[in-house]
Amino acid sequence: MDNSGKEKEAIQLMADADKRVKSSGSFLGGMFGGGPQKVEEACEMYCRAANMFKMAKNWSAAGSAFCKAARLHMQLQNKHDCATSFIDAGNAFKKSDPNEAIKCLNAAIDIYTDMGRFTIAAKHHINIAEIYESELVDIEKAIAHYEQAADYYKGEESNSSANKCLLKVGGYCAQLEQYQRAIEIYEQVGANTMDNPLLKYSAKEYFFKASLCHFIVDELNAKIAVEKYEEMFPAFSDSRECKLLKKLLEAHEEQNCDAFTEAVKEFDAISRLDQWHTALLLRIKKTIQGDEGDLK
Repeated sequence: MDNSGKEKEAIQLMADADKRVKSSGSFLGGMFGGGPQKVEEACEMYCRAANMFKMAKNWSAAGSAFCKAARLHMQLQNKHDCATSFIDAGNAFKKSDPNEAIKCLNAAIDIYTDMGRFTIAAKHHINIAEIYESELVDIEKAIAHYEQAADYYKGEESNSSANKCLLKVGGYCAQLEQYQRAIEIYEQVGANTMDNPLLKYSAKEYFFKASLCHFIVDELNAKIAVEKYEEMFPAFSDSRECKLLKKLLEAHEEQNCDAFTEAVKEFDAISRLDQWHTALLLRIKKTIQGDEGDLK
C-alpha cells in the first residue's frame, strides 16, 4: 500500500502546527486569549503527523514530531502526556536512531520518577538496556540500566521483576570476568527463590552458576561454596548440577582433562548446556595442564 501521500499530509500538518505555536506566543494571541488552546491544538496536530509518518515508515520524522508534542505538553504542565509522547518518540527512533531513542526514553524516565511512577520508569530502563545490548552493543551501559531497573523494582516490592534484571546483570558480569559481582547476584537471587514453592526449582541453577564463577577464581573457593549451598538448600545436594560440580572438582584436583570433559558430556546429553555455561566451563578447563581447549 502506497503511503507517500500520508507523508505529504504529515509535512503539511507539521507546518500548520508550527504556525499555531508561533501565533500562540504572539502579542495578538496573548491579547485575545486562546494561547494555551492553540498550543493544545498544535500538540494534537504533531501527534497526528507523527502517526502519519509512522504509516509512511519515516521513523525519524515520526520521532521528531512526537518530541515536539512532548515539549508542548511539558509547557502545558501535562506531565503524563509529555512522558507518553517521549515514549512514542523513543519507540519510533528505535527503528532509525538508537541514540536518539535513548535520549527520549531517559526524558520520559525523569518525568516518571518525578511523579513517583518507579515501576514504569524501571520498565523503560529495561528498554534502554535492550537497545544497548542489541543495537549499540555496549554491555557496560546495558548493565547499568538493568541495575537501575532492579533498584526501582525492589523499592516497589516487585521482587520477581528485580530478580530478572539482576540475573541479566549476573550473566554479563561473568562474561566480563567480574566474577565477584556475579557470585553476589546469583547467591542473592538463589537465597530469595529457594524458600518460594513456585521458584525454588530455579535456585539450584543460580547456585550452580555461582559455583562456576567461584571455580574460575579458585578451586578451593568452589569447594567451600558448594558445601555452603548444600547446607543452605539441601535439595541442591541431589541435583544433577551439584553432582556435576563434584565430578568437575575431582577431575580438576587430579588435573584430569578427560574426566572433566566426560562429566560435562554426560550432563549435556540430558540437560543441554547453553553458550554461557559452555564458555565458563571452557575457562575452567583451560586451567587444567595439558588442556586442548574444547569440551568435545
